[in-house]
Amino acid sequence: MLTEAEVRRAVAGARTVVVKVGSSSLTKPSGHLDAGRLNALVAALSAAATEGARVVLVSSGAIAAGFGPLGFDSRPTDVATQQATAAVGQGLLMSQYEAAFGRFGVRVGQILITAEDTIRPQQYRNVQRTLGRLLDLGVVPIVNENDSLASNEIRFGDNDRLSALVANIVRADALVLLTDVDALYTAPPSEPGSERIGFVPNVAETLGDVTVTGPTSGVGTGGMVTKLEAARVAAVSGIPTVLTCASNAGPALMGDPVGTAFAPVKQRGSSRRLWIGFAAEPRGTIVVDAGAATAVRGGHASLLAAGALEVHGAFSAGDPVWVDDESGTHLARGLAGFDSEEIPQMLGRTTTQLNRFLGEEYAHPLVHRDNLVLV
Repeated sequence: MLTEAEVRRAVAGARTVVVKVGSSSLTKPSGHLDAGRLNALVAALSAAATEGARVVLVSSGAIAAGFGPLGFDSRPTDVATQQATAAVGQGLLMSQYEAAFGRFGVRVGQILITAEDTIRPQQYRNVQRTLGRLLDLGVVPIVNENDSLASNEIRFGDNDRLSALVANIVRADALVLLTDVDALYTAPPSEPGSERIGFVPNVAETLGDVTVTGPTSGVGTGGMVTKLEAARVAAVSGIPTVLTCASNAGPALMGDPVGTAFAPVKQRGSSRRLWIGFAAEPRGTIVVDAGAATAVRGGHASLLAAGALEVHGAFSAGDPVWVDDESGTHLARGLAGFDSEEIPQMLGRTTTQLNRFLGEEYAHPLVHRDNLVLV
């Protein structure tokens, strides 16, 4: 387990770092972009880039930047207007970033991602390849969810989760989450007795010890809940994280004792397994008996048809699925070896029986152990 000093040194020495900034950290209460805040952030990121860091910026702000110029007094609530506002605001946001980074001689590139882009393997690899090449060229990718096209049914919902997934995609050495408050507290900072938490050695254990809330600014969609979830995803992906306010971006990147540092709780896994565990949204569920549940929990066994009881949902071979025990508890995520309509005839049958009654092509695991990630 790393100490706080070791975590902060790791952030300061990160070769590739993902920085996430929220809408409320970039805008005035009226909804217009705050050029002063944006320029201060860009100065800190440009300094890191000049020192040799490969920087990815995950930036909210498209809708927040657009609703003021379009004459709205507050963030629109209906989907169609939000999407139209994002289309206007994204251009305004990028224009500001291009000008600000340009003053430091840093080039930027825009990447708009939908949740689908991280769910399907081919799109995931496309995103990974494009981001990697931009970084190799010395460009700062500016990533945002494609709010103009993302559907309400399948979206990240906030850029905190997106930033943790992007950190996995680019195999970042550190994640910095910038928000309205300077650190994580045991309760909302305005409450009496609330105490600042400077270091979190295990974010999973800390989640039950703090009281957190959703967004309060009116221009964002996240809140401390989603930031803690992003820190958890990063921690179990082997990525050290710092959470602090946007004005502390520079000190955080330099390893100063600002905000809250989160230690990684696992060694970094393969990019593919991280995709299965976090980016892939399951399309269905395979329910298993007690024996199969024990084998899956052991972490070294494939899921065989003999131990499967039920299948739910509609999915194709290669799609991510949940593996649940009989009580409905999620045990693992995995990539299905068969289409959902093929599995019912396989349930409960041994490999020998599958081969005899259905043919050799069915005598394989429902989910191979190489495609299973425990949750």
